[in-house]
Amino acid sequence: MSEELERILARLTEPDNAVIQQATAELKQAFKDPAIIPALCAVMTGSQNPQVRQSAAVMLRMRVRKHWKKISPDHRESLKAVVLQALQQETEHTVRHSLSQLSAVLVKHETPDRWPALLALLNQSTKSNNPQDRQVGLLLLSKVVGSNPEPFKPHYKQLLQLFGTVLQDLNNPTALYYCILTLTAITAYTGTEEMNLMRSLIPKLLVALKHLIQADQDQASEAMEVFDELMESEVSIVVPHIAEIVRFCLEISADVSLSDSIRVKALSCIAVLIRLKSKTVLKHKLLQPILQVVFPILSAAPPPGEEDPEDEENDTEGDSENPKHFAVQVIDTMALHMPPEKLFNQLMPFTQACLSSENPYERKGVCRSLSDNNQVVRSAALFALGQFSEHLQPDVSKFHAELMPLLHGYLSAVNQTKIGHMTKAFYALENFLENLGQEIEPYLPTLMETMLSALNNAENLKLKELAVSAIGAIANAAKEMLVPYFPPIIESLKGFLTDTREEMRALQTQALDTLSVLARTVGKEVFSPLAAECVQLGLNLTDAVDDPDLRRCTYSLFSAVSEVSPDCLAAHLTPITTVMLLSLRSTEGVTAHLDEDKQFVLLDDDDADDEGEEGDAVLDEEGETEVDDRDVAGFSVENAYIDEKEDACDALGEIAFNTGVAFQPFLESSFQQVYELRDFPHEDVRRAAFGAMGQFCRAQHKVWKENPTEANHQGEALKAPGILAEISNTIKDVLKKKTVCQDVGGDEADDDEQQAEFDAMLQEFAGVAGGRVVAGRLSNRLLPVLVAGVKDSDAEVRNNSVFALGVLAQAAGPIIASDYPMMLSLFSNLLSKESDLRVFPALVARLPLKEDMEENKTIYSCLTFLYSHKPVLVVNHLKPIIAAAAHLLGMKDVDNETQNTLLMLLRGLAQQHAQEFESAVMSLPDEQRNKMTMAVTQS
Repeated sequence: MSEELERILARLTEPDNAVIQQATAELKQAFKDPAIIPALCAVMTGSQNPQVRQSAAVMLRMRVRKHWKKISPDHRESLKAVVLQALQQETEHTVRHSLSQLSAVLVKHETPDRWPALLALLNQSTKSNNPQDRQVGLLLLSKVVGSNPEPFKPHYKQLLQLFGTVLQDLNNPTALYYCILTLTAITAYTGTEEMNLMRSLIPKLLVALKHLIQADQDQASEAMEVFDELMESEVSIVVPHIAEIVRFCLEISADVSLSDSIRVKALSCIAVLIRLKSKTVLKHKLLQPILQVVFPILSAAPPPGEEDPEDEENDTEGDSENPKHFAVQVIDTMALHMPPEKLFNQLMPFTQACLSSENPYERKGVCRSLSDNNQVVRSAALFALGQFSEHLQPDVSKFHAELMPLLHGYLSAVNQTKIGHMTKAFYALENFLENLGQEIEPYLPTLMETMLSALNNAENLKLKELAVSAIGAIANAAKEMLVPYFPPIIESLKGFLTDTREEMRALQTQALDTLSVLARTVGKEVFSPLAAECVQLGLNLTDAVDDPDLRRCTYSLFSAVSEVSPDCLAAHLTPITTVMLLSLRSTEGVTAHLDEDKQFVLLDDDDADDEGEEGDAVLDEEGETEVDDRDVAGFSVENAYIDEKEDACDALGEIAFNTGVAFQPFLESSFQQVYELRDFPHEDVRRAAFGAMGQFCRAQHKVWKENPTEANHQGEALKAPGILAEISNTIKDVLKKKTVCQDVGGDEADDDEQQAEFDAMLQEFAGVAGGRVVAGRLSNRLLPVLVAGVKDSDAEVRNNSVFALGVLAQAAGPIIASDYPMMLSLFSNLLSKESDLRVFPALVARLPLKEDMEENKTIYSCLTFLYSHKPVLVVNHLKPIIAAAAHLLGMKDVDNETQNTLLMLLRGLAQQHAQEFESAVMSLPDEQRNKMTMAVTQS
């Protein structure tokens, strides 16, 4: 059979497609014969054609991967022996590469300890005096360890000692390359015992990489990923060598003769080190050297006749992977992770030099202004303003008087055909408006004139889409001030919403999104007449168009209408909940994915057996099969479907709360379906699911409050066995930081945002007024966790735990009265020792709030409560309280309940502590003093 098999494999290399197809069909038939293993072994070791030998190795690897359990024990043992024999005899690199990958698959089934001959060969070849033998041994080592690092853990110390020797073999760059790949593979699995050995390798690693760069830049670029692994897995290994690593990376970054790929790797490494160890970077005085290298990269002109990718007309994303882009990332990372006073002192000399330069690319590097006479500079300034507006809120909004005229001037004057530049302009505008609030008023006429002109006159659909999105941002800031412009806006939106042509889809989706924003901002009186039409429009669109983005925006519109006109929505709850629950159940877009980008199926799926092993064979650029069982990395969900499920959860929760008793027939089915998503493989969907369950609890309480029967008091949603336990266990895991998405290596800002979401979820479940039965049942599970959290070393955990205890005590009331002495003792002890003070003086000092304005309700309710129980505490801090209250009075983004609570507090203070109140009021500016006096004296 082996001779026939060799002929088949040889025909696969011919240029004639018909011959290849015939050979493939014959190969598929032969592949099912159990005798294929010895036959392939014979071809792999006996053929004179290296391509045929390589193909035989590839075929064997596929057979082993897919049909290991069907291979007889004798064939398994002979195969292991033949592979090692072939490796020692083979002279062609491509065949050695295939044999090494075959060995890696065998190791997964046999483990290193069950294949002592492999370990012996590795030990012998890697220590050989022959450079070629060492190279083969290290190639084999990189493949078998790289594909399955953990079983080799008992050998890590020995491997690290070997690496220390190999990294000094500077005349053998290929050996250096395979050595560094193996080191990269084991880094995440090393423990404390290997730390010192790993640390000692860093200087040798840097020298080796310098030599590898000279020999092969592609291999060096890949090898530099070792730093990513070291920094993300165990940054303490590199800390003693940070100065050396940064200088090495700066040397590479500055060398324009090197490839973009390797310079990008070096700049990325610097950014990660700044993110993880900014204090160490400052301590070693590395800020100045970094800026000296980064600024020339930022301000470098592109090659003659070319533009920077971000300046090209078709580029709207700004995500080009070139050195200039990553140099910007280094600056961004500095701004986020270094003290401003230290950064700006070093930064200003560079910026001043660039700003005064005649070279537009040097001015562009620091974005002087939106009014620069050079388009390249203006475009960069727009992007910078967008970044500032996104990341430096609310402080950046203070400069609206200077920036809004410039920004609007750009929007009015730019050539509308340059959509790339217009995209940056609208990005900057939307982010800048985020916190502008009432201060948008003087700019509204000119802004809306520009937007309505774009809606009515622009021919480019993308420009219309940008204008529609901007109107949503304007509405969020302007709220009722937008009412005069409401009719023409709606007239334009209706035209977009009813046009279901494919090319209109993005504009139609954006129009739906903006319509939802308008529903929530212009006021119920203005929007209510449109409510019924909006509901019908949404239902028509979900019937007519199969698009997840459009559906999720429709769900958002439904939830907005439920806030404006719940009765209007209630009549259509059956079709609305049906389509949302279908979205939650749907598996569309949820797919197992392969890590490889290039997928070329060599043999069909019907060649696989029923052993439960997954994955299709694929060929890489060398003709190698790269996918194995571990390459199926789990489930991925296309972004549109993530958003659809997340928004469906959010909308269901809000609709349930707003429609109250009308939602009762749908509550149990909705709760069950949302509950099923608690283990969904995407954290945003899981978070939305738990948020929705919290809203369902609030909705149930609302129904009970309106009609306090025993049936309504208990509710059906939480009666199903195990649901309450699951919910409380999830909350406990989050508070203990045990969930996967709270990995200590994760992004700190994301963790904070997630923790805040779960705080809100906890309050909804346990803190619903009147829900004492549920709160009491939760208290047994949560109380020990929260008490432990109050003693946690992390200030944020302590703060969240104290807050949660207060919510739990408020909700459960007498049910946990026996725990009050323990809780009071805990708080007393905390106040006497707490170094991160978040008590009354600290609270007052942070007023008025500049963001999270909805928290004003909690703060002024708390002040009112404290005043009624311990007035002296409030009176002693009256001046900052009055100053904050004066800022809040009459603000349109403060709800009526908060305003009323505030007025009650102020009037009580004015009546009972007139002298102190008057003194505090007199310290206010004239305008605020008059506003305060009028508010207090009005009946």
